Amino acid sequence: MSSNIIYKIIPIILAGGTGSRLWPLSRKSFPKQFLNLLDDEYTMLQRTYKRVENLENISRPIVICNEEHRFIVGHQMKEINIEPLEILLEPEGRNTAPAITIAALKVLDIYKNTEIDPILLILSSDQQIKDINNFHSAIKSSIELSSKDNLIIFGVSPTYPSTGYGYIKSEKKLDLNEFNPSRVDKFIEKPDEKTAKYFVKDKKYSWNSGMFVFKAAAILNEIRNFAPETLKNCKKCLDKSKVDLDFLRLEEKSFKNCENTSIDIAVFEKTKKAFVIPLNCGWDDLGNWESLWKISEKDLNGNSVNGRVLVQDTKDSLILSEDKLVVGIDLENVVIVETKDAVLVANSKSSQGVKNIVSLMNEKGFSEAQNHKVVYRPWGSFLSIEERSTWQIKKIEVNPGASLSLQMHFHRSEHWVVVAGTAKVEIGDLEKIIGPNESVYVPLGTKHRLSNPTKYPLILIEIQSGSYLGEDDIKRFEDKYGREKD
Repeated sequence: MSSNIIYKIIPIILAGGTGSRLWPLSRKSFPKQFLNLLDDEYTMLQRTYKRVENLENISRPIVICNEEHRFIVGHQMKEINIEPLEILLEPEGRNTAPAITIAALKVLDIYKNTEIDPILLILSSDQQIKDINNFHSAIKSSIELSSKDNLIIFGVSPTYPSTGYGYIKSEKKLDLNEFNPSRVDKFIEKPDEKTAKYFVKDKKYSWNSGMFVFKAAAILNEIRNFAPETLKNCKKCLDKSKVDLDFLRLEEKSFKNCENTSIDIAVFEKTKKAFVIPLNCGWDDLGNWESLWKISEKDLNGNSVNGRVLVQDTKDSLILSEDKLVVGIDLENVVIVETKDAVLVANSKSSQGVKNIVSLMNEKGFSEAQNHKVVYRPWGSFLSIEERSTWQIKKIEVNPGASLSLQMHFHRSEHWVVVAGTAKVEIGDLEKIIGPNESVYVPLGTKHRLSNPTKYPLILIEIQSGSYLGEDDIKRFEDKYGREKD
């Protein structure tokens, strides 16, 4: 790229998936991109930005997520001291074409009065990349080509005949030791095993990584050519979108009018400007339990164990315990995942079928298919310990400096018992500070608020009693997080 061109790389992090193939750890209420799956200090979302933050000319990211995950995204970005350029809230998932179109429009708006020609780096928030140096080299190699209005996709060299990934066929054979681009010939959806075995042997085929590089203006030109209705609806959506605290809430009607399709199908399969650059960096999309087992640390018998787990005469298995002691005896090639409210036991080779089981659970009305026992809120989280028709016991954790809304319940009263930290409580006209082993009573129909005025976590036990215990029995009067007030 010539020295007189001013460019900026804008990471666009796609964080809207549900990750149902990693159930029961990943669920709709808290999917895999927000989990720490690799046993280190960062979640998958956080790792996605951390691995590119040191690139030259990199900017703060734009994150695109479902509106119900907005506070999770905001909190996890703050944990790594990142203030995104924007957090875009989708009213529902519509695949990557609408999301990328809106991101490109937004970026051009952000830089409209500058000399910067922004380049988008599209990243999925749920992938593993081991060799960061090679990943950076591939990105740098894509910048010169993308500056000439070409569209780049990264193709991963297949290491086995996967039937779970889409494939890219390039015009020329790809050299894994170089980052030379080749024009895209065509895209192939997830193949059968026989076809996948053929693809592995042919150096023209690579896995579709779902990561792209292109100028914001260049991708919009191609969307205008091949998906004009998507562009029209996305412009309307962005014009009608509203700022909500630290988020931009995308207008629902126009967004839902967008075709539910990927950028691959909408543009890359049709344009003459698509190039693939080989990516050899230890990539994995962590799409199922078998893929997680493959990249995880294992004992001498090939077992990946995490949590309170004890195994005997067991090999090549993944066993994870979130709560209870799990004991495995004389097992091979199994996946056992225990959470507070569900247990998965499966043959590791059948882990692709987990998605089908989640669909079946949804059909049969099992709430565990979508919802975790732990429920996350902008102020912290709560865990339902025990529940009956007229009473419930919860463990509530309030983040430092956070506060629940000023609220009232019509059908239940509450007792709060502090077990760790310090709480500020407001009950009617009463305001007081309570610490460990102290408790207060909140009568039915009384305005109340719970806050953590300290720099340390607050943990308390809440005992609810009443004729109805649903989360919708709430009337809010004030809320620092902008949630709906009645």
